Amino acid sequence: MSESTFKNTTKTVILLALLGGIFVVLGGAASGTSGAFLGLIFGLMMVGGSYWFSDKIAIRSAKAVPADPATFPEYHEIMEDLATRAEMPLPDLYISPNPQPNAFATGRNPKNAAVCVTHGLLQHMTWDEVRGVLAHELAHIRNRDILIGSVAAAIGMALTMLARMAMYGGVYGGRRSNNDGNPIAAIALIVLAPLAASIIRASISRSREFQADASAARLLGDGEPLAQALERLEVHAGNHLAPSMHVNPAQASNYIINPLKEELRNDLGGMGGFRKMFSTHPPTEARIAALRSGAWR
Repeated sequence: MSESTFKNTTKTVILLALLGGIFVVLGGAASGTSGAFLGLIFGLMMVGGSYWFSDKIAIRSAKAVPADPATFPEYHEIMEDLATRAEMPLPDLYISPNPQPNAFATGRNPKNAAVCVTHGLLQHMTWDEVRGVLAHELAHIRNRDILIGSVAAAIGMALTMLARMAMYGGVYGGRRSNNDGNPIAAIALIVLAPLAASIIRASISRSREFQADASAARLLGDGEPLAQALERLEVHAGNHLAPSMHVNPAQASNYIINPLKEELRNDLGGMGGFRKMFSTHPPTEARIAALRSGAWR
């Protein structure tokens, strides 16, 4: 394991532990010790569910269908070549009807994985650029990033639900028992806990994107195909005149470029530094610079 891979893996483990800790804190805020225990159980259930069903949820969300080898022979040929180079099983291949160029990988491990590209990716990219994108997605599978991202997304959604339960327990439960409930603290809890979870989840995703870029470049022996693909993807993702993607925000971090980039920019306006904390992807220019600098070697 390289030094950068070790650092990213360690960071991810710590951040996931923090997410799990928020569950316990929220449960305790709602119902004391018993609530903390329930929060832990709830968190473990969400992690288990995301482990087994993340691939099906992601494919269904993208409205994707299996890619017919006769209709998309180049897609299959590239993936077969990359999987052979990486000494990995060939993932299931899917096509999403979305017109915006993008792609994602999903699945709990290399033996149960899938790669999905949009129609827009195949229409607007050269096959060399597509190869760079597919190498990136295969790297996510090889590095088991999909499981980590899915677990983090599931925890984030569950934390929002648990925060509401905590508020109910803090506001109403406290009033019923001894009128000591603190509605201000409860409201702060429902806002700040999911906010913290979103920031942690985004940080996990950013680390994994840099690592997948480097792994893809090493697999190809060249960072330029992916660098060129990222340049073109960035133009389409940030173009308000281009067709937008209808993507569940919980699935956005799976894509090679955030498909909701324009919506995020509009929602957070000019708060540059604040916006970066919630970004599930590193700045594209930083990714391109890293690929072209040879830092992946």
